[in-house]
Order: sequence, then C-alpha cells, then structure tokens
Amino acid sequence: MEGGQGEGWGVVSGAGEEFVVGVGLRPSTGAAEIVAAVREVVGDNVVRCLATVERRAGAVGLIDAATELGVPIVSFGAAELAGVEVPNPDARTAAAVGAPSVAEAAALLAAGGDLVVPKRVRSGVTVAVARCPR
Repeated sequence: MEGGQGEGWGVVSGAGEEFVVGVGLRPSTGAAEIVAAVREVVGDNVVRCLATVERRAGAVGLIDAATELGVPIVSFGAAELAGVEVPNPDARTAAAVGAPSVAEAAALLAAGGDLVVPKRVRSGVTVAVARCPR
C-alpha cells in the first residue's frame, strides 16, 4: 500500500506560502474524493496548482476538482516524472504509468521546491505536497 491512510497525515502549515499538490488517481476517481484528499493535506493553505501525469490530466474528476479548488492542472510526461528522485518510488506505479512516482514527482516538478508531505493515499487518491519557493 502506498503512503499512509489518513492518520498522521501532517497538514502543511505556512502562512503566506503556496503549495503544489501532486495527484495520482484512477480515471474514474470523482472530484469529491480528490478535493477531500487535497484539503486533508493542505487544509486552508494556498494551493498553486494540481500536478499529475499527462495521461490523467484530462480525467473528469481531476478537472472538476481543480475547478472547485480554483486552480489549474499542470501535467508532465512519464519520462519527465521518471527523472525525478523521490523518497517513495513504487514498482506498481512504474509498471502502470512508466514512472515510479506520479504524486511526489509531479509536485516537485511543478513547485520547484521541497517536498513537505510525502505521498499519502486517501480513498484511492494519492497526494503529495511540495512548497513553492518564495
């Protein structure tokens, strides 16, 4: 199983800071599940964007979640994600999408900063958070 399951999630904190949430999901995942997972890790902090692998950027649930959160979706190709060193690579993710990480790698690429919450799974949605540099 990837990451933790709710308990000990460690909501990010940082007044005035912005964060990117990397998201891994199945195509059928609904917006409500995605928004709940995002809010569980970032609380009321500012989210700059949701980041994911290109092949999931058009998923209806992700688009609806981004609309509800008022943020854009940033996507990266599998090869680009595969080039990012992450703390929790996963062989199943690598087999499924061609990169050992989606949430962590996408968050790091989109933010250009440090990973502050490693990947966590909630209701089938994998999220990871990176802090945007000031």
